[in-house]
Amino acid sequence: MAPEPPLLSMSGITKSFPGVRALDGVDLDVQAGEVHCLLGQNGAGKSTLIKVLAGAHQPDTGTIRWRGEEVTLRSPIAAMRLGIATIYQELDLVEDLSVAENVHLGHEPTAAGFVVRGRAAKASTAQLLKRLGHPEVDPGRLVGELPAAQQQIVSMARALSHDVRLIVMDEPSAALDPDEVDNLFRIVADLTAEGVAVVYISHRLEEIRRIGDRVTVLKDGRAVAGGLPAESTPTREVVALMTGRNVEYVFPERPAGTPEGDPVLSVRGLAREGEFAPLDLEIRPGEIVGLAGLVGSGRSEILETVYGARKASAGQILVDGTPLRPGSVRAAVRAGLGLAPEERKAQALLMLESVTRNVSVSAMSRFSRGGWIDRGAELGAARAATRELSLRPDNPSAPVRTLSGGNQQKAVLARWLLRGCKVLLLDEPTRGVDVGARAELYAVVRRLADEGLAVLLVSSEVPEVLGLADRVLVLREGRVVHEAPARELDEHRVLDLVMEGSPAS
Repeated sequence: MAPEPPLLSMSGITKSFPGVRALDGVDLDVQAGEVHCLLGQNGAGKSTLIKVLAGAHQPDTGTIRWRGEEVTLRSPIAAMRLGIATIYQELDLVEDLSVAENVHLGHEPTAAGFVVRGRAAKASTAQLLKRLGHPEVDPGRLVGELPAAQQQIVSMARALSHDVRLIVMDEPSAALDPDEVDNLFRIVADLTAEGVAVVYISHRLEEIRRIGDRVTVLKDGRAVAGGLPAESTPTREVVALMTGRNVEYVFPERPAGTPEGDPVLSVRGLAREGEFAPLDLEIRPGEIVGLAGLVGSGRSEILETVYGARKASAGQILVDGTPLRPGSVRAAVRAGLGLAPEERKAQALLMLESVTRNVSVSAMSRFSRGGWIDRGAELGAARAATRELSLRPDNPSAPVRTLSGGNQQKAVLARWLLRGCKVLLLDEPTRGVDVGARAELYAVVRRLADEGLAVLLVSSEVPEVLGLADRVLVLREGRVVHEAPARELDEHRVLDLVMEGSPAS
């Protein structure tokens, strides 16, 4: 008996855009009931490939076979009708519609040829949510009111509302805490047990080992390896395939001793009711302090309150001993604070503007004379800042949206470097950044600290906090439960503290 053909087979797929060959003869096959992981640095072609699979892009050449039959995916609707659903990292939900309306958007339940609204749609949605292990999600609630993890569940329910046989998940764990990641993996295991295939994209290589069956690696628009066993392929080999070089998983060496001098940032009894309890914190020039904790522990809220984006309900923030006006971003920036936020595309970058304008935007007064902007001075200053951080490509006129995730983050850091900030607040600095670029960002942050910058770091990845920070504050439910030098902690100890710690005495 002839073997069953793959559920999906993509052969020789090419796709070019003006000046860029995004895919150059990519092959990918996916079996029913497997988790096939797609790896590659930013710009490797992953997004283009899944958009071809989703019907959003048409390949220039190549063939796609579905259950052994050649098909043409002319649109996302055509892909969905075959049973292919894609859940993008930036969820395409309508926030002003209810959960049920989002789940059935474009294929509302019908009876006798008429669209059935309300009760039938909610009942159908409730069944899907139950299947996904989330019966607590209210089908009638507006999607915009849900936390990120539940919005992702809604996207999965929408996929399952069709007769889906393959689901593409693009960085599905990026905004989830460890418990939510465990639930995601349980859902994936249940789906594959039913014969549904999953194409899983993630920068977190430890996830690939936990959830993956096989791995395909893309580099520069080519599949440099296909069908590797996810569990047994050494990490070093995967990284070398992705980057074209060996990348050691080591962080920059910490300086010996402890930073000296007066604190540049002092936080005294800082609190926000309902978000985090009174907090005391000092950071000296050249010191990196990390905040470790689960999503919802108050980490990001602390950073945003220090930056003035949220107004404290109690306490005081001082820079070089001078109190800041509470709830004022302008006052914080003038005092020397800079924030690289978690959602850099939405909260930090002007995506349609050039690299130069993104870097110079916080220091425009330096280039303004009598209402006119000295473009030459602006360009020169931005170029110097980006070159100091080795931002690539070295083209200040390029739209920042064309940069990889790691280089977009460098653009944000270059902005504060140009501004001459004293305290850098980093929230999830390597989210959506590939492994090669992560090492570069770690080196940049450590070098800036060695030059006297004070850094307050938040990351969901405990190894990142422990590897980069000098000192760590562990948070649980808005309270500091432990503080210690990073070298005295390990990942297991931190996880024990965030799950079962008690408020520090």
